[in-house]
Amino acid sequence: MKISFLVILLVLYLLYGEKLKQQEDQCSKKYAIPLGPESLLLRGARLKNTKEIFGVAVYTGMETKMALNYKSKSQKRSAVEKSMNTFLIIYLVILISEAIISTILKYSWQAEEKWDEPWYNQKTEHQRNSSKILRFISDFLAFLVLYNFIIPISLYVTVEMQKFLGSFFIGWDLDLYHEESDQKAQVNTSDLNEELGQVEYVFTDKTGTLTENEMQFRECSINGLKYQEVNGRLVPEGPTPDSSEGNLSYLNSLSHLNNLSHLTTSSTFRTSPENELVKEHDLFFKAVSLCHTVQISSVQAAGFGDGPWQSSLVPMQVEYYASSPDEKALVEAAARIGVEFIGSSEETMAVKILGKLERYKLLHILEFDSDRRRMSVIVQAPSGEKFLFAKGAESSILPKCIGGEIEKTRMHVDEFALKGLRTLCVAYRRFTSKEYEEVDRRLFEARTALQQREEKLADVFQFIERDLTLLGATAVEDRLQDKVRETIEALRMAGIKVWVLTGDKHETAVSVSLSCGHFHRTMNILELINQKLDSECAEQLRQLARRITEDHVIQHGLVVDGTSLSLALREHEKLFMEVCRNCSAVLCCRMAPLQKAKVIRLIKISPEKPITLAVGDGANDVSMIQEAHVGIGIMGKEGRQAARNSDYAIARFKFLSKLLFVHGHFYYIRIATLVQYFFYKNVCFITPQFLYQFYCLFSQQTLYDSVYLTLYNICFTSLPILIYSLLEQHIDPHILQNKPTLYRDISKNCHLSIKTFLYWTILGFSHAFIFFFGSYFLIGKDTSLLGNGQMFGNWTFGTLVFTVMVITVTVKMALETHFWTWINHLVTWGSIIFYFVFSLFYGGIFWPFLGSQHMYFVFIQLLSSGSVWFAIIIMVVACLFLDIVKKVFDRQLHPTSTEKAQLTEANSGIKCLDSVCCFSEGEAACASVGRMVERVIGRCSPSPVSRSWSASDPFYTNDRSILTLSTMDSSTC
Repeated sequence: MKISFLVILLVLYLLYGEKLKQQEDQCSKKYAIPLGPESLLLRGARLKNTKEIFGVAVYTGMETKMALNYKSKSQKRSAVEKSMNTFLIIYLVILISEAIISTILKYSWQAEEKWDEPWYNQKTEHQRNSSKILRFISDFLAFLVLYNFIIPISLYVTVEMQKFLGSFFIGWDLDLYHEESDQKAQVNTSDLNEELGQVEYVFTDKTGTLTENEMQFRECSINGLKYQEVNGRLVPEGPTPDSSEGNLSYLNSLSHLNNLSHLTTSSTFRTSPENELVKEHDLFFKAVSLCHTVQISSVQAAGFGDGPWQSSLVPMQVEYYASSPDEKALVEAAARIGVEFIGSSEETMAVKILGKLERYKLLHILEFDSDRRRMSVIVQAPSGEKFLFAKGAESSILPKCIGGEIEKTRMHVDEFALKGLRTLCVAYRRFTSKEYEEVDRRLFEARTALQQREEKLADVFQFIERDLTLLGATAVEDRLQDKVRETIEALRMAGIKVWVLTGDKHETAVSVSLSCGHFHRTMNILELINQKLDSECAEQLRQLARRITEDHVIQHGLVVDGTSLSLALREHEKLFMEVCRNCSAVLCCRMAPLQKAKVIRLIKISPEKPITLAVGDGANDVSMIQEAHVGIGIMGKEGRQAARNSDYAIARFKFLSKLLFVHGHFYYIRIATLVQYFFYKNVCFITPQFLYQFYCLFSQQTLYDSVYLTLYNICFTSLPILIYSLLEQHIDPHILQNKPTLYRDISKNCHLSIKTFLYWTILGFSHAFIFFFGSYFLIGKDTSLLGNGQMFGNWTFGTLVFTVMVITVTVKMALETHFWTWINHLVTWGSIIFYFVFSLFYGGIFWPFLGSQHMYFVFIQLLSSGSVWFAIIIMVVACLFLDIVKKVFDRQLHPTSTEKAQLTEANSGIKCLDSVCCFSEGEAACASVGRMVERVIGRCSPSPVSRSWSASDPFYTNDRSILTLSTMDSSTC
């Protein structure tokens, strides 16, 4: 009855679990709080709005939103789990159907008087007077208990063991170890291992994910003039560094600063063009050196300004730490130019300008956030004047500017972006005493507000950051990581669509996409940018859809910016999705973190329900990592927020190919076979019990001994499938990694489809019929298989069926195994030996503590008959013969790409049987069967067989690294 209770609970879970999950999701969206135990950890970890950056706690107002608005990893469910639940419901239906059929047939049989109360089993008076309905229900429940073993409860335990133990192989993989940073791959959740083999969309951040996140200052625009850094000097664009023509370099101009009063309104600055130029340069690099959150090493920062002055031409001795590599690169560049940031305390910041120390009082920091896309600082200069220095994306700075060379700077920013450089604009504002008093008052009120503090701070920031004067723009370079292009190309060959989601400028993002292979030069690039109105956005989307339909181009790429995306997602989701689905690559630029998550959500809920994977390295990527089915964190230079909140963490983007093509492929094949095999062996186990009821008047007599019932799934058949699910490698890992197209063979959850499930189920029923009726016809009626003429009994018959079943299901597992180790041999053949040894031990000794021992001497007596041994061999062969024949003909007539690769790998150095290893170019696979037959009957004349693969073969297109073989003679294939 305990088992029946468990079955009932399982049914209730399956019926109401999905409804409860939907209610949780609705509650999560309504209150913006993820449910479950992990949500408490998320809220607790981010309640103080801090994140760890190089071991330093730095304030951020963005993490709390991301933690509270997106569901935790514990709410992710894999496609395999959904398939398992579907299969389980089908088997519950089979269980209930068998119980109902048995109950009805029992009462139909007992309708005859001679079977209702046979002379040897008379009913009591209580039984005669009991309610027929209660008796029917009681018999129905009894049959449920009798057949309940068809439900593989142990499957869930084995799956959890397989996922937990299998996850260690990712961390142990030396190919996923990054030696430079001494980092290995990490597995934060083992529930999604098989999902790595089902990915259809990859969403990746750019900075720090595709690139190294090591910024190098290259160029800048100051007061409408472009400069590039050459050997620590700013050189105007055009003349060479050694040229005497043109403007003086800024480094030479900087020497005049010691003789000038900085940041004053003296007549000198008002009348001298050269001094005006120097003033603008001075302000620009002072803004760069002061507007940041860079930290400096404490040893070198201590006592700043008291030590000897070092020239900017001397290599820097200080070491900077920053939450953003851009800030670090800019501060280092300013130091090389001559404006060196020395350090900061709670109230002051210090810079050296050609050795002259200046201290600025730090009044306020207006922190960066994804909505404003800029940060600012308010400082008091040594002269007493108060300045606001701001830097950020050009889309957030230029609209706030009322002075400076706005148009020239905008043009320079576009030119920098076309080179793939990351750009920032720098501006300033000078406060009067009255203006600053109002600013200070408003900031104090907003920061001390008890309600709606974030909204009030945002309003105050907007009030302060206005009427700016543009100083210029910076351009830094972030080089690509190693093998990014190859990895993206491999993902594309595997049938995976790659989307790049970045906050960079449109031109910068397109340039990087072209350089990393995300976009091809021959690809038709479509653009959805700078859309301001819903009607314009809808019309543009319709035009793009028509272009895709009319253009006879194989591949299209789409570029969309954040503002246009917001309009598209608001009213035109279906049209936008139609365009995206027909594009091979999509680039989303100027994206906010929450927009990234919304895009992934949109793909997840599309009618195809594809499996999505998100890759990111920073705290701003956490939302999209948690939204995707599988989240990958890059252990880069922006802290560990992404790695901690992801399902898996790797050190470099290039490791993604092996994680998906090898580990994902193996995990999916292993767990798919595990699930199907468990249902198969339980059908083999219980169907003879059902058939036996037809021969015992549905008396609920069990066919097997209770010990066998208990140990079948625990001891006799558990280890081979568990070891298979941990160690199986149906093809060499190097071939999987170098043949990305093999990933297509396991897409769309094809190995757990209804068709495959029905095949395994029918196979189980057919094997069960052979077990039962083969044993029945062997023993037969009035047949003695023992030398002394003694007859076999009920328990002997059940033991014979059980013995054939254990051997058959174990050998079936052996047939499914491609990768044999000593562990596989030990558990496979050891399980059969253990069954025989246990049965001899269990039935050969009289156990006094057992109430009844039906199996005493039964197994020994069974094995004493030579006919039984012969019958066991015949039944095992009969069960597996048809399965083997099907596999052989499937491989010959309809080989998959994986099976072709298996055969090529296995037979590259073996004498050739064409039917086994040679697929001639331009020849049907069945022709090799004819050659095999001819060879068997002695009429085969080996002929040269071409092993080179044509360019038209989709399996080998664009990838000839492993299996590109020349024409060879069939005798040495």
